Amino acid sequence: MRASDKAYSKLFHEIVDGDIAPGTVLAEVEQSTRLGVSRTPLREALSRLIADGLVESAPGRGVVVTEISLENITELYEVREALEEQAARLAAQRRDPKVFIKIAEQFADANRLIESGEEGVRHYYELNERFDEALDEAVNNAYLVSALQNSRVHLSRIRRIARGNPARLHESATETLLIIQAIIDGDAALAAHATHVHLHKSLTNIRASVKGHLKSADVA
Repeated sequence: MRASDKAYSKLFHEIVDGDIAPGTVLAEVEQSTRLGVSRTPLREALSRLIADGLVESAPGRGVVVTEISLENITELYEVREALEEQAARLAAQRRDPKVFIKIAEQFADANRLIESGEEGVRHYYELNERFDEALDEAVNNAYLVSALQNSRVHLSRIRRIARGNPARLHESATETLLIIQAIIDGDAALAAHATHVHLHKSLTNIRASVKGHLKSADVA
């Protein structure tokens, strides 16, 4: 693996997982020493992270991890609505039903996973990732898939703040299963509508969670 790829992968996962907090300055000397790479590949990695929207250049500060705010969460969901509803429509039209039948069978275990603690919730999110992969394969549109994958990066950051609501996870699993079933049935209109409802409920929950998180941070 190239040094720049190594630095990018490490920083990418640390930012998405919340190990490097929003607002953190990524000083070149410090990060190149910590990651064991020279400053040139580090700069390449930072340029890729800027393109991802995970860091930004801040005048007088250098490269800084981007903040998570209610405003950019709303903007993200505006993009998700357009992309994911269209992806659901196309998947319902182009899918291999057998692939989604298998995923639906796996989602039948979602409630047990959610109730089984942190490890189970991690497996539940992995199950969602398998659905995303099947959706990407079904739509058969490289441009749409690229845009979807970028939006999921930022969604992963937000989930780190909004996690810890089992009731919402149960609802989300039921909503996702409805989308999957519509895709299996080849019902493009229902797949898109079910996706719309799912995203609306998800945004409402995440905004409430993040608002509470930001208030707690202000108090602290």
